[in-house]
Amino acid sequence: MTERALSFGAMADAYERFRPGYPPELFDRVTAYAGHPLRTALEIGAGTGKASRLFAGRGLTLTATEPDAAMLAELRRHVPADVRTRRAAFEELRPAPGEAYGLVYAAASLHWTAPEGRWARVAALLEPGGVFASFGGPVRLADPDVEEAVRAARAPFLESHEVPSPDGTPPEDAMQWPGTELRRSEWFTDVQQEVIADRLTTSAQAYVGYLSTVSAYLVLPAPQREQALARIGRVLPQTVEIAADITVHLARRRIGVAAATAEGVAPPSTPAAP
Repeated sequence: MTERALSFGAMADAYERFRPGYPPELFDRVTAYAGHPLRTALEIGAGTGKASRLFAGRGLTLTATEPDAAMLAELRRHVPADVRTRRAAFEELRPAPGEAYGLVYAAASLHWTAPEGRWARVAALLEPGGVFASFGGPVRLADPDVEEAVRAARAPFLESHEVPSPDGTPPEDAMQWPGTELRRSEWFTDVQQEVIADRLTTSAQAYVGYLSTVSAYLVLPAPQREQALARIGRVLPQTVEIAADITVHLARRRIGVAAATAEGVAPPSTPAAP
């Protein structure tokens, strides 16, 4: 998983070009859950800023964090100038004295964070009653026949290109990860899961471009990656419909639980240099 987590920087330009963004409805769902206007937010693993643009564009004071220098450089080209950016992995984040956010969120990045102390770390960054949001989902071909053709084309190289559930939750279960972990966490309450349906039509070339940014392909040796993507391109129709449904998990930091004593969270330190 670590190798896959660190594989994206080499494809930062393609990630920005081919990955879909997030619809305005997502922001509306998060703020409706919060029940009051959100003013400050911290983003974990912001990538090229696909979600950063949505949240910053709605008036939040946003700090976007990202460990990969190439991804962060791409992000800075696309977000408003008043978005604060920090080059840091989630595990390196420490709240400064008196610092807490009304919202902490992760856009298709939480599964790359270390599980040890994960929820204590998030809680330490949130103000009491603050909101945590995690959202994302696989981009799948909507036509099952086309999906089967792609599966057969990639089979010599990959059985699947999706990231498995970090806690092994079966895909048919009603509550998916990270909601499963949030429900067990002492730090959070009012855990909710919603799905925002999204359908897109794109070219075969753009879909292959998207696959070129998926970690399962990025960690293949270059010759195998090129062969796999070329085989997939040959079985695709000229245009494809994709299902890019966004699964949103929301939770609220419990009031009265002192995050300063959270296991795995070190005392506050000087923020990492950008």
